[in-house]
Amino acid sequence: MRELSAPFVALGPSGVSIRTRLKCLTAGDEEVLRLVGAHLGTLAGRDLRRRCTEGLEHSAETWAARKRALTGESSSRWAGSITRATHDQWALSRRVQLAHIQGLEADVRTVAHRLSLPVGKKGSKRAPGGYRTRQEWFVKSRRLGVLEDRLERIRADWGAGRVRVVRGGKKLARTRHHLDAAQLTETEWRQRWEAARWFLAADGETGKRYGNQTIRVTPDGEVSLKLPAPLVHLANAPHGRYVLTGTLVFPHRGDQWADRVAANRAVAYRIHHDIERGRWYVTASWTIPPVRTVPLDAARAGGVIGVDTNADHLAAWRLDQHGNPCGEPRRFFYDLSGPSSHRDAQVRHALTRLLHWARGRSLTIAIEDLDFQAEKTREKHGGRKRFRKLISGMPVARLRARLVSMAAELGITIVVVDPAYTSKWGAEHWQKPLTSKNRKTTRHDSAAVAIGRRALGHRIRRRTAPPRDDQSDRRGHRTAQAGCQTRGREETRPRIPGPRTRCVPPDAERKRATRAPNTVRDARSDQEWIQDPLLLAG
Repeated sequence: MRELSAPFVALGPSGVSIRTRLKCLTAGDEEVLRLVGAHLGTLAGRDLRRRCTEGLEHSAETWAARKRALTGESSSRWAGSITRATHDQWALSRRVQLAHIQGLEADVRTVAHRLSLPVGKKGSKRAPGGYRTRQEWFVKSRRLGVLEDRLERIRADWGAGRVRVVRGGKKLARTRHHLDAAQLTETEWRQRWEAARWFLAADGETGKRYGNQTIRVTPDGEVSLKLPAPLVHLANAPHGRYVLTGTLVFPHRGDQWADRVAANRAVAYRIHHDIERGRWYVTASWTIPPVRTVPLDAARAGGVIGVDTNADHLAAWRLDQHGNPCGEPRRFFYDLSGPSSHRDAQVRHALTRLLHWARGRSLTIAIEDLDFQAEKTREKHGGRKRFRKLISGMPVARLRARLVSMAAELGITIVVVDPAYTSKWGAEHWQKPLTSKNRKTTRHDSAAVAIGRRALGHRIRRRTAPPRDDQSDRRGHRTAQAGCQTRGREETRPRIPGPRTRCVPPDAERKRATRAPNTVRDARSDQEWIQDPLLLAG
């Protein structure tokens, strides 16, 4: 069993991003946006190519030289936004390249280990066994050579600082060769390809008017752009600016955005064109100070809600501060079929219902720190396609990021625990005890209980075995007994009348007190019959 990491309180988001639709645009406004986006997209492509050529020889001097070269064809602020976006894109590609190397190394080790074993040898829980047939062994031996060659090439690129980036997305670029499967014409694909390669993003600057000099949005929703030098003749406002006819309103976090704009604080904007719907959108983003997290002991003082993440639902169960399940389990379902917008909305809706339930009871939410990157490889679970498809469809990263950001707005604390053995131990110790005639406890419900107990700092198993001898002083107390700081642990038990064993007949006092009277009392009697409350506990 591997060592378990301690639970911790998740940090809140460090930035805010909101989006709204840009309405009431004229044909002239859309044409100007297309021209500006295409021109700046061409400059961004050139700058990215130059940055990839520099590789590891990049420095502050080369960055300044690239910015000076772009300033003459756009402006100083547009050039700064382009170079920063290029640097972030190159750094992201570098991190992805390193993750790809680590994945290939794991695949090579797995295949080499399985090839070294006899054909048909069974594996264990910790290591896979040999391949099932001689034909599979031969195919995997050829694949090992392919993986090693690929790993050698990627390592050479990593050492030289070479990265491969596709502006517009590799998926859309490959769609060009499968237009029939994508149900697109060449013209429709070309429109999407060009729109994806446009560049209409500008970073904000504190102290400037409305927080951004390049793409300026007033509190009334008026949008204006600083035109690049070759397109200044299209300006309809002083200082080479173009004011759009359409206006915008931010329905979500509009008050926060208005306060920042009124105080001339930095706000970054990005204009995006949705080709399928024919709509224009504006995204505003800014940084916020880190949310102050509460201590772990304070977060779990009133109990938690353990949440188990699954492919089609969230299984949740409320636990008190002692780790006991309370009430009934809850399930929040979502459907991950269809386009990405539908999947995202389904996840948001499920999290909203979960957070409203937690806020109504002022409880902390406990989730697992899941990461299935090592489980998705075909070399580790090559024959288990159904299992690979299941874990690949679980929105682990998206769900965790959205849960943390949405919980921070509602003031709900998120406690993250180690996911090791929660499903197995939860089913072993909690599924059967929590099942009754009126409630069928699933494996996911018991896993939610295990997650909640781990977040509270308790052991997952319910009880430990008693000492082997009749006196606990010989072997020690139960390992799950109350701690020395628990109040009332040394107090005497209340006396219950009657014998302690079944071999001794009950005493006359208890027998007389519990048996029913043989005579009927007169209701008009002056005496008042009062039952001793201690007898109710007998």
